[in-house]
Amino acid sequence: MSQVLVVDDYASVRTSVRQILESAGHAVIEASNGLEAVRALTPEIELVITDFEPLSCHVGHRRHVPVVSIDNQHCMTNVDVSFPREHRGDAAATRMVVRMMVPRADVYLVTSFFNARVKRRNTFLFPPILRESILQAKPKPGDQVLVYVTSPAPALAKVLATVRCPFVAYGFGREGQVGNVLYKKPSLDGFLQDLIKAKAIVANAGFSLVTEALHLGKPYLAVPVEGQFEQVFNAYWLEKAGYGSYWEDLNRERVESFLYNLPHYRENLAAYPRYGNQALLNKLDTLIAEFAPEGRTGEAAG
Repeated sequence: MSQVLVVDDYASVRTSVRQILESAGHAVIEASNGLEAVRALTPEIELVITDFEPLSCHVGHRRHVPVVSIDNQHCMTNVDVSFPREHRGDAAATRMVVRMMVPRADVYLVTSFFNARVKRRNTFLFPPILRESILQAKPKPGDQVLVYVTSPAPALAKVLATVRCPFVAYGFGREGQVGNVLYKKPSLDGFLQDLIKAKAIVANAGFSLVTEALHLGKPYLAVPVEGQFEQVFNAYWLEKAGYGSYWEDLNRERVESFLYNLPHYRENLAAYPRYGNQALLNKLDTLIAEFAPEGRTGEAAG
């Protein structure tokens, strides 16, 4: 039996990985960041698994043990993809950072919501890792559009007030019904329920929310956070796949155009692949068996 340290800042990811590893007979220890992982290291470590966390990767290299990377960012470096022309400079800089974060991994397990050709022999493409509550959810289209921003956006609030559509909004730093917009305070359970029953999403373009929404069949109007090219990349490919639209700033006409095209986006989303986490977790278990055979100690850090 291998002893595996699973380190990830998302508890849902740690839980998913823990379940598959324990079912395969491995003993699992959890940590939430690289510093906790370093504190938990033992000289017997045989394997490092990281999800875009550089400290654990460098520790693995220094100890001359295999490194396995699990993340979505390496889609920009290890997969044959295109980028928006107006962001070519940002793309080049981001790709350089991605290469520096987890350099020379033995294996890259890349998650993506679209299919593309892998360019490197040690890279494997998988569907996004989803929390169990999303995998078990039974989505139903309601009347409200879910809006989420990472910081208060008064300009967007003014735009929403001009559109003839009910919205439920998170992240604006306010509560209560204001015209056609119901503002809510942060709530994991409340947000999940609103996501499940939303008829569409208007939000920033973080990978987790984008992939959860697409899995639930929700058309997505993406507004990337300024200065975050990874979000631009997600939004660009979301629009390219026909699952929604992408603008770096919104006005009434753009929101209404998105709402008008909801039937088209829903038709495309009907064919969206929904495979769950099993393929990636099976591959991970195979790699652990290869790099940290039974009776030796492994570390999974992310």
